[in-house]
Amino acid sequence: MIFWMVSAVGLAIAYLFGATPTGYLAGKLLRGIDIREHGSRSTGATNVLRTLGKWPALAVLLIDVLKGVAAVIFARWFYAWLSTWPPAAPLVALDQQTLVPWAVCLAGLAALLGHGRSVWLNFTGGKSAATGLGVLLAMSYPVGLGAAAVFGVALAVFRIVSLSSMLAALAATALVLFLEQPLPYRLLVIAGGVYVVVRHRANIQRLLAGTEPSLGQSSPEAKAAPQT
Repeated sequence: MIFWMVSAVGLAIAYLFGATPTGYLAGKLLRGIDIREHGSRSTGATNVLRTLGKWPALAVLLIDVLKGVAAVIFARWFYAWLSTWPPAAPLVALDQQTLVPWAVCLAGLAALLGHGRSVWLNFTGGKSAATGLGVLLAMSYPVGLGAAAVFGVALAVFRIVSLSSMLAALAATALVLFLEQPLPYRLLVIAGGVYVVVRHRANIQRLLAGTEPSLGQSSPEAKAAPQT
């Protein structure tokens, strides 16, 4: 019982890593605005780019990636520490090699959920692509680097961030199935890829309609918003 309670605390901490509202804080600190009331209403780096500019967007992007990295590193450290804690050590020591990948998987999912449904923003947030990349890089850097490469190439060719993010998620899924990876990592990447695509469902509708803005253009939501 103590082991599961402590594990739940660990997952809560991973969620809070992801839930840190980077884009929202950038809007408040730099312009005193709620970025959820501007542009696409997202707290992600793309909306920060449209609303605040390239340097704030770059900072938000890097921090959002680091949130995913931090969640995975924390999970590995946490279960290594847990294996030395007397009340939980016997259970963790039984099969730590099997337990840790599952712990990393759950921590990564918690971070993705935190970014997209932040407790600090009434369970709103971004679309989890950058945080997902951080999880991938920390969990399996070949998969993470492959997804990042696909994102970069797609962005250079199509100039559409949402399409590039979804193609990167699909590439990560293909890579984790092709490369030798633990089952929990494969399940996490598949679940995370589906989550990222689902979070982009409005973008998919605009892509099909030919109205999705390219990099640097205003979003349809911004054009439709009343001027103040």
